[in-house]
Amino acid sequence: MIIKAQKGRGSKIHLLLDDEYRITTDVHFWAENYIKDGTDINDDDWNILVEKINYGKAFNKCADFLSRRDHSVKELKEKLLRTVDEASADKAIARFLELGYLNDEKFAANYAEHLFKNKNYSYNQVRQELYKKGISRGIVAEIMEDSEVDSVESIITIINKKYFSKLNAENGKEKVVAALMRKGFSYGDIKSAFYRIENEEYV
Repeated sequence: MIIKAQKGRGSKIHLLLDDEYRITTDVHFWAENYIKDGTDINDDDWNILVEKINYGKAFNKCADFLSRRDHSVKELKEKLLRTVDEASADKAIARFLELGYLNDEKFAANYAEHLFKNKNYSYNQVRQELYKKGISRGIVAEIMEDSEVDSVESIITIINKKYFSKLNAENGKEKVVAALMRKGFSYGDIKSAFYRIENEEYV
């Protein structure tokens, strides 16, 4: 098989075998792995080259995603699989785990804190959101156990921000209670929050 390289848009390099397009890489990769046009390349060497190209794409994608924000392993892999093969995705993820830039425990702790403090989520909501991100039950249980969030305070904040104006409507309180229970708050905590609001035991 005869390999040739064609310059594409920007930094792209298109590789052809026997004048048929096969894969795209970039000038940086090609500078390090240059093969002269017209070289006869066998199947094994070509497969090794393709594997390197795909791993490089996966690695760069990982770096790009993680430079924007932390990710769980599961959500990062789901994003990678939109554009790279699974073997390359797994290899890149393994490298970032090794480097310490990918850590489910750290991600889960920070994400849970964000949901508790900024979203006023209930424990049940936070637990479910962490499961969606692929966090293991063991890590989730540890985070829930270590959390010192006051659910009653969270409920009061939600009521004041979102539901206070609805309390005077017909069956308003019952509807608000139902909405809060759908968010995963316990009836006992909701009852305590209303008691504190009605008795002005909050700031």
